[in-house]
Amino acid sequence: MDLFEKCRAFTEAREAQEAGFYPYFIPLTDSEGTEVTIGDHRLIMIGSNNYLGLTIHPKVRRAAVEATEKYGTSCTGSRFLNGTLQLHLELEQELAQFMDKEAALVFPTGYQTNVGTITALVGRHDFVVTDKDDHASIVDGCKMSLGEVRRFGHNDVDHLERVLSGLPEDAGKLIVVDGVFSMGGDLAPLPELVPLCKSYGARLMVDDAHAIGVVGGGRGTAAHFDLNDEVDLIMGTFSKSFASLGGFIVGDDDVVHYVQHHARSLIFSASMSPANTAAALAALEVMREEPERIDRVNQVAERMRTEFRQMGFDVGNTVTPIIPVIIGDDMTTFIAWRALYDAGVYTNPVIPPAVPSGSSLLRTSYMATHTDDQLDYVLSTFEEVGKRLDII
Repeated sequence: MDLFEKCRAFTEAREAQEAGFYPYFIPLTDSEGTEVTIGDHRLIMIGSNNYLGLTIHPKVRRAAVEATEKYGTSCTGSRFLNGTLQLHLELEQELAQFMDKEAALVFPTGYQTNVGTITALVGRHDFVVTDKDDHASIVDGCKMSLGEVRRFGHNDVDHLERVLSGLPEDAGKLIVVDGVFSMGGDLAPLPELVPLCKSYGARLMVDDAHAIGVVGGGRGTAAHFDLNDEVDLIMGTFSKSFASLGGFIVGDDDVVHYVQHHARSLIFSASMSPANTAAALAALEVMREEPERIDRVNQVAERMRTEFRQMGFDVGNTVTPIIPVIIGDDMTTFIAWRALYDAGVYTNPVIPPAVPSGSSLLRTSYMATHTDDQLDYVLSTFEEVGKRLDII
């Protein structure tokens, strides 16, 4: 069989494009944070992870420009060789302090952070245990590791205990969960996970990509639950609240040092660009100097969750600025996406396998910089579309 036969048989995306219901890879011609332009069409952006609105913050923009002027556009090498700047070390020091951990390590992307950390730590005869709703980067890191993989039902602590009870007592064990789940907006039950890890001799790693800058005063889910000392490793990204690109892991110094010398995704990738590194550093400064942004994004989220529910929309168990509007049927989800898009509201349609069958949804997410007028328009438009399509 020709290797490319599967490519020729893949026609669904082109058919959706021709029908006008293809919502992916849409090029933005302009972006001002809470609003974007596509061609000559202006939309309110509620599909971004720019939770604190820092992509357009003057300090963050200026830092990126100044770093480019000083260091150029790229480090053209890996952290292991010629690609470590003093900026990288400064960012790592500041992150460790901000997250109240001994050490931090910066990766080129968040995806590479999870893949590199998991594959470095989980070897032969070890076990890695994941929530079934964990991010794809965690799933891929587990697949690439040399250890054995186990999964448990989403936030199902009883199921997790059954899984752990069946593992060899003397085996190395790593439990990896999202702190804030990227589709549902709900939190991992860390107060229940921590004692379970201790009982079974497992280490706990939390992916806080969507939590840092949002919950726990901006320091993530472990801080939110006052369990920072009990969580072994915390992962974060710069592509969300930090308004940049890259990722990091924080934890005990000896563990981070080991990952630094064994994570292939770090060793064999070019390092974060000077602009991205400087932007992340500046964003961290803003988080410290302007905590009102964290308060504001959570106020916005509370309002939107409340009003969506009052209208009759199903938003699941979210407690964060990630608010899924669960529709169920795939085609109805695409029709709702198109109606909102035409009315000037940008959302992200999500269908299986990214969510369970029958759980297709519009993923909406909010920023500290959304205005009340913008939120009013979003809500009124959702209500009109929801009634027209018999969703509410």
